Amino acid sequence: MNQQISFYEAKLEYEIDSADLYALLQSKESIIVIDARSGTAYENEHIPGALSLPHLEMNKKRVQDLCPESLYVSYCDGIGCNASTKGAYKLARLGFRVKELIGGLDWWKKDGYSTEGKNSSRSPVCGGCSC
Repeated sequence: MNQQISFYEAKLEYEIDSADLYALLQSKESIIVIDARSGTAYENEHIPGALSLPHLEMNKKRVQDLCPESLYVSYCDGIGCNASTKGAYKLARLGFRVKELIGGLDWWKKDGYSTEGKNSSRSPVCGGCSC
């Protein structure tokens, strides 16, 4: 039973869903959302306030100006894309505290949250998400 508890504690330590991310963004906690997809994908649509930092470009030089005390949340398109995992992995290796957004941009929108960019969606914030 202890292994199972440890497993779920670890999941919650390293993953976040869109409702929890939205709540954190409303709080005063220092949180930075990282879009780990390509710059073109970011320009088309992204989570409001997210920084574009493609996982293929993550290195010491590219992250030197990031705040080491902040919590970083890495995301990509969603299921079928692993850019968020690669981004979270690289950020963690570079010494940052990071979580991966479950379901990425796809689940962010399905939960009723707006996006920015050329193909942005303006949705009223979901008041009754199932999570």
